[in-house]
Amino acid sequence: MPGKLQPEVLRDKVLNFTGALRDDLLVGGGLGEDAALISVPSGILVAASDPVTGAVKGAGSLLVHINANDLACKGADPSWLIVTLIVPDDYPPLPPLDKRGTAGSPAMLREGFREGSAADFIAEIMKEIHATCSEMNIAIAGGHTELTDKYSSPVISGTMLGMTHYTLSTKNIHEGDMLLVTGHAGLEGMSIIAHDKPELFTGIFSGEELRTIRSWQNDLSVLKPARILRKYAHYMHDPTEGGLSGALCETSQACGLGLELFTDKIPVHELTLRASQKLGFSPLNLISSGMLIAVIPEERVGDAQHRLAEAGISSSIAGRFISGKSSVKLDAHEELWGILVL
Repeated sequence: MPGKLQPEVLRDKVLNFTGALRDDLLVGGGLGEDAALISVPSGILVAASDPVTGAVKGAGSLLVHINANDLACKGADPSWLIVTLIVPDDYPPLPPLDKRGTAGSPAMLREGFREGSAADFIAEIMKEIHATCSEMNIAIAGGHTELTDKYSSPVISGTMLGMTHYTLSTKNIHEGDMLLVTGHAGLEGMSIIAHDKPELFTGIFSGEELRTIRSWQNDLSVLKPARILRKYAHYMHDPTEGGLSGALCETSQACGLGLELFTDKIPVHELTLRASQKLGFSPLNLISSGMLIAVIPEERVGDAQHRLAEAGISSSIAGRFISGKSSVKLDAHEELWGILVL
């Protein structure tokens, strides 16, 4: 099944192989760890790497946000991005013939099909990356770009670097710590579907509602809440593939604690709930960049929520870490891939 490896497979097949042991690697690869922490003379260097695999529209901007979010979850300010683009030399493919035998019918053109060269596609992606990085004060420090005949779809990946003075990690989570969440479950996945396969929402949403869902593409950054919460949190995490359930599954396994989940406090937008009922998916397992989870000592929750409210950011207390088993079954499967093939 496509998507992220299940936690037990990731641990056995990937995370067991960590290279040399170095004292300057404070936090390395691990379940629930969004980025590495590396001790350097001026502080702590944070490094994270993530690809874009499920989106076409806005993929350049999304690449910046998902990598910046990983750094933000470690209390860092994203500063430098390294970009890798590997693009099929015949990309994008010409659209298939329509019923009249005409390639590139107006309906197909509206869905984003177009003629053009792979170099033009690369330029479009880089323009998006440049614009988003410019807004966030992130420099594009380098990378790698090539054309290939080995793939049918582009490989778009980034590595983000930045500095922090915090050491947020699953190792810091204690029994009794509270789970705070911002954003709403599945917002990234809903936006991807609305942009790349809107026909799935036919008969479910009005045109105005579809535009609302597409606008969620502008809500994928967690830098603002993360900058507020980093002084209160033991740990923060960005629920990407596998959604909120996947992120909590990783976190619980990594810290060795269960989670008493307050399911009625988890924010799920009414439009996401409606789509999930019609299409048969779980919002809690839909990719959710733009949602932030933070693990905060109970005595600091009030101050943290007050600071968020002052900044106009809504939040919910959605659980508590406990000894023993979690109150609900958590798993890391991703719903988006099954939806996109409907």
